Amino acid sequence: MLTPSQELDEIIVGILARAQRRHPVRVCGLTFLSSHFHLILEVDDAAQVDRFRYVLENGVKEGLVGSPLDWPGVQCAKALVSGEALHGWWYDRTKEGCARRRGEDFTKHQYATAETLEFTALPCWRHLAPEEYRRRIAGMVAAIEAEAERNRRLRGREVLGVAGVLAESPLNAPAKQKRSPAPAFHAASRAARQELRDAYAEFMKEYREASARLRAGDRTAIFPAGSFPPALPFVR
Repeated sequence: MLTPSQELDEIIVGILARAQRRHPVRVCGLTFLSSHFHLILEVDDAAQVDRFRYVLENGVKEGLVGSPLDWPGVQCAKALVSGEALHGWWYDRTKEGCARRRGEDFTKHQYATAETLEFTALPCWRHLAPEEYRRRIAGMVAAIEAEAERNRRLRGREVLGVAGVLAESPLNAPAKQKRSPAPAFHAASRAARQELRDAYAEFMKEYREASARLRAGDRTAIFPAGSFPPALPFVR
């Protein structure tokens, strides 16, 4: 929980301003509270399309299903390709609770309201006719499917599939767990991992040498970037 203060406010604004300077983005409004924040941004056309594709490819890039259209959970791909809306129910749990206290038997949808979720076109594609917009989405879905299939062939893997996704439980755990120390680094390849190890070893070597000089009284000792000098002994 964050308590507002001048120092904290300056840090938050500084972080956002630095990020904005390094990665140009237009900030329309913001509010920071103790437990969460709201940030309204405007992004360029390319970023809109890139983020939209990222939303669609979730579940596919992890190898769970072969297409955004196959995801068994809530997913906008089918609705956007077909031009249809999504339909669901809003359950009034307050009325259901009152009914239970009265000892009333009620049907599943007796205290529910049917709701429809409408989709709005991406701002950068809002000028397109509905048919062309659906074709753009379908093309993006096809590209996601093709890329995922290429990656699976290269890695020799298969998708888990809808049945496999539905059979999974968040409470499942391996029957036998591998017991080993957590790795110092996570990397995409052995070469990258070794490069990290070598860089870390050099970092520690420079740090120890600078620390030894500092403790010996050399206040000009230079520490490697990103590190902090050790605390010196207290002398009365």
